[in-house]
Amino acid sequence: MLSREELISSFLCGSPVAPTPSIEKTVLSLFSYLGIFVESRLSLGGSRPQRPQPAHILPPALHHPWTGLISPGTAAAAGGEMFSSSPPPSGPLEKLFQYIDLHQDEFVQTLKEWVAIESNSVQPVLHFRQELSRMMAVATDKLQCLGAAVDSVDLGSQQDLPVNIKFILEGMEEAGSVALEELVTKEKHRFFSSVDYIVISDNLWISRTKPALTYGTRGNSYFMVEVKCRDQDFHSGTFGGILNEPMAELIALLDSLVDSTGHILIPGIYDQVAPLTEEEKKTYETIDLDLEEYQNSSQVEKFLYGTKEEILMHLWRYPSLSIHGIEGAFDKPGTKTVIPGRVVGKFSIRLVPHMNVSVVEKQVKQHLEAVFSKRNSSNQMSVSLALGLQPWITNINDNQYLAAKAAIKTVPSFSRVSVFGIEPDMIQDGSTIPIARIFQDIIQKSVMMLPLGAVDDGEHSQNEKINRWNYIEGSKLFAAFFLELAKLHE
Repeated sequence: MLSREELISSFLCGSPVAPTPSIEKTVLSLFSYLGIFVESRLSLGGSRPQRPQPAHILPPALHHPWTGLISPGTAAAAGGEMFSSSPPPSGPLEKLFQYIDLHQDEFVQTLKEWVAIESNSVQPVLHFRQELSRMMAVATDKLQCLGAAVDSVDLGSQQDLPVNIKFILEGMEEAGSVALEELVTKEKHRFFSSVDYIVISDNLWISRTKPALTYGTRGNSYFMVEVKCRDQDFHSGTFGGILNEPMAELIALLDSLVDSTGHILIPGIYDQVAPLTEEEKKTYETIDLDLEEYQNSSQVEKFLYGTKEEILMHLWRYPSLSIHGIEGAFDKPGTKTVIPGRVVGKFSIRLVPHMNVSVVEKQVKQHLEAVFSKRNSSNQMSVSLALGLQPWITNINDNQYLAAKAAIKTVPSFSRVSVFGIEPDMIQDGSTIPIARIFQDIIQKSVMMLPLGAVDDGEHSQNEKINRWNYIEGSKLFAAFFLELAKLHE
């Protein structure tokens, strides 16, 4: 678990703007800071109320960006019509967008300073733990420079803002978010008691240029399958040909899981998948996915499926099985002739709505035990579920989805021709974001995913990025979104 110092809320801040009594200027000041936001390996986000309140500190909730929890404010949202994509917005949004455009270099410089801090929550080594402490120290300094108090106290309500905002930031999502569900349950009637909406920004568009809203993600069941002869390795010249080799048996087990077309071979695995309807088919046809561009940006010579609709369905509505690695195998350079005495295969199944983790676990174990028994091996085989995360899906007609759609239509860029100003794609995500389902089940409030990154950002890969344009225009989008949400409660 993170220490108290590591759990200080981290905010990314822009250039100071002097506080004023005007609601219009207060909104401008707020979003100058809130807009500095990026999908990186850090927990980022921030706001600057007109009259600083002590920052409430809670342990993890999301690993990469931030999760915003929103309740309607009492202040009226100033400005012009929000639902029109033309002409450009007037009032506070126009001033805000101009401010962001004029200060882009400062925004980017601040971002550089933050992403220069190394962090890897999966690796519990001293170096990375020190970097987490450094990250929190930088966040504390930034907040205090803005006049904010940093302490573990009740946040209270922000004044003269269109909505009240609470933040939850996590640095341990990749390590399984230990005790997070327990924490959310514990805080349901305290920290979360006044929350009406939850916003997560931890995913990507399906396009490089067209914004999207995400309403569903797949779950994940991660398995370990071990085959063991003994704890020590063997020499192939001494033992090769006279024993059941654990590596060969593990390869056979892994090969029994999925065929060359991506079809999962575990009996019954598709039984829980909802049948495809004609109405659902039509939703895939409207998604803006350039298959050739998607393939080229992925640097893949050929996908398993040749149409946009098939690709989207196998990413969103069908389960998939991926083999991730083998522990105990000889993987160094050279020609060592070792026979591993014990090996562990790692694979996962992405689950779709209606699939149940417990049912899938039983199906996987029964299948592998049946395959292994046919080999008449003297080795020992065991299967364990390392991680079980349920899929998530929500209602796209919820109020905050309507507000987000309106906000996306509101953000034509002053600096270039913008795809904003159009209807966003309504998409699902093939990855797993467990906190969404946890929030939805425990807090029972509206959860929305508002992605900012482009499809080619390369999340979890080398040289992961966010485009400068997504970063700047996304900052404007969040400002417009909060104002739109406030309008729904006027």
